[in-house]
Amino acid sequence: MFFSGWDHLIRILVVGVLAYVVLVLFLRISGKRTLAKMNAFDLVVTVSLGSTLATVVLARDVALAEGALAFATLIGLQFAVTWTSVRARWVRHLVTGEPLMLWYGGEFLPVALRQARVVEDEVRAAIRSAGVESLDRVRAVVLETDGSFSVVQVGEGDNESSLVGVNVPKAVFKPGK
Repeated sequence: MFFSGWDHLIRILVVGVLAYVVLVLFLRISGKRTLAKMNAFDLVVTVSLGSTLATVVLARDVALAEGALAFATLIGLQFAVTWTSVRARWVRHLVTGEPLMLWYGGEFLPVALRQARVVEDEVRAAIRSAGVESLDRVRAVVLETDGSFSVVQVGEGDNESSLVGVNVPKAVFKPGK
C-alpha cells in the first residue's frame, strides 16, 4: 500500500520528466495562445493537458509515445479551433460566446443578469474590485467571455467606445443612454 517497489518509482520519475519535457516542447511550438485562459474552451484544453500529463506519468499501461500523441492531438485541435475562430466569426461565437452587458447608464439590466445567472451584489463587487466607489462613475459592467467582469468608467472624448460588440439584450436597451 505504501511502497510497491523501486521499479514503479523509477518509471514515474523517468516518464514524468520526459512527459514534462515533451509537453513543454509542444507548448513552445504551438505558441502562447495555447494556454491563454481566455474563455471556457481554453480552460478545458488546459485541464485536459494536465489530466493527460497525470495519466501518462501515473498509469503504467500508458506509454510515453501515447501520451505525446495525446498532447499533440489536444494542442493541434486547440490550434485548429483558434485559427478558425480568428477567420470565421460564427466559429468564434460558437467557441467563446459573446460578452454581455449587465449594467449600463446607471441601471442594472435584469434580463441580462438572469441570462448570465449573476446577481446585483456580484456586479457591485466587481465595481468595488475595480476601485470605483460611486456607481455614478460607472458607464457599464460587462461579463466577459472568460467569466470576468469589466467595469467601464464614464469617460470623456470622442474616441470609439470599448463597448462595441458587447451583447445587450434588446428587451433592456435604451437608446440615448
